[in-house]
Amino acid sequence: MRIGIAGIGHLGKIHLKLAIASDLYEVVGFYDADPVLAVQIEKEFKVHRFDTFEALIEAAEVVDIVTPTPTHADLAAKAIRQNRHVFIEKPVTQTVDQAQLLMDLLKVHPVKLQVGHVERYNPAYLAAKNNQVQPKFIEAHRLAMYNPRGTDVSVVHDLMIHDLDILLDLVDSEVKEVMANGVCIVSPSPDICNARIVFENGCVANVTASRISMKNMRKMRLFQNDAYLSIDFLEKSVEIIKLFDQKPSNLDHAMSLDTKTGKKWLTMEMPEVKAVNSILMELETFAQAIKKDLQVEVDLEAGMKALLLAENISKQLEQEL
Repeated sequence: MRIGIAGIGHLGKIHLKLAIASDLYEVVGFYDADPVLAVQIEKEFKVHRFDTFEALIEAAEVVDIVTPTPTHADLAAKAIRQNRHVFIEKPVTQTVDQAQLLMDLLKVHPVKLQVGHVERYNPAYLAAKNNQVQPKFIEAHRLAMYNPRGTDVSVVHDLMIHDLDILLDLVDSEVKEVMANGVCIVSPSPDICNARIVFENGCVANVTASRISMKNMRKMRLFQNDAYLSIDFLEKSVEIIKLFDQKPSNLDHAMSLDTKTGKKWLTMEMPEVKAVNSILMELETFAQAIKKDLQVEVDLEAGMKALLLAENISKQLEQEL
């Protein structure tokens, strides 16, 4: 399947490498608005450089958009109008209204569109989802050391949106209430944000994101009636502690716990986390969805929901700042 990459910065370069290595794609070339960078990449990878985005669309069946967020809507619309399948990095667009315009275009041009919420393919998350996950309380921390790349949007749209998408995937309920506060440190938009999200089913999520931390951290803790799950997206590990009314007959490592309602039994598991390249996996499952006419893992509607929640949090921040 012929694929063209739009945007060849840090992440776009990774997409290019993986698409070249994949058996499911034939890379026809790339386009980047920076001509100096484009010439360098052409020499380095021996891949055709298109002078215009329109020329890339013409040559490709699939357009992979890895450009800065403010350009997403315009580029995706051009590709969809030419009936090209579109993979578009998160956040899907800069505003929900722009995403709605893409949704309207898809009704006329029913191509496949997938949003690059790559944590859906994190092997730790995949391992955790193999268990029955019905959280009542969620705590997430996504901390990153400062990097000027990505500061064209707030920390909510740059980092927190990863966890917002995961929350919406895990919690089968609509959002009821959002409270948030944040601080601008080195950017005109918030660099640190904390949000408390209440869902209609009673689940509460406390989410923190920072892009000026002294260390990197990407952890999520899920609390439910019979279990506690800890997912480390960075270290790619999962811990699951389960509570039983009776000692499990098939487990020797259960620990007894005396409670006011009687003896309970605790078990701790560390499920196997299979090593996968998450970006390669999302690109290849997208190719399979196109070939077999399957539902994509993260469709435009999911991307819009994550973006809408991010916008709601950002509005709260604007009131506080």
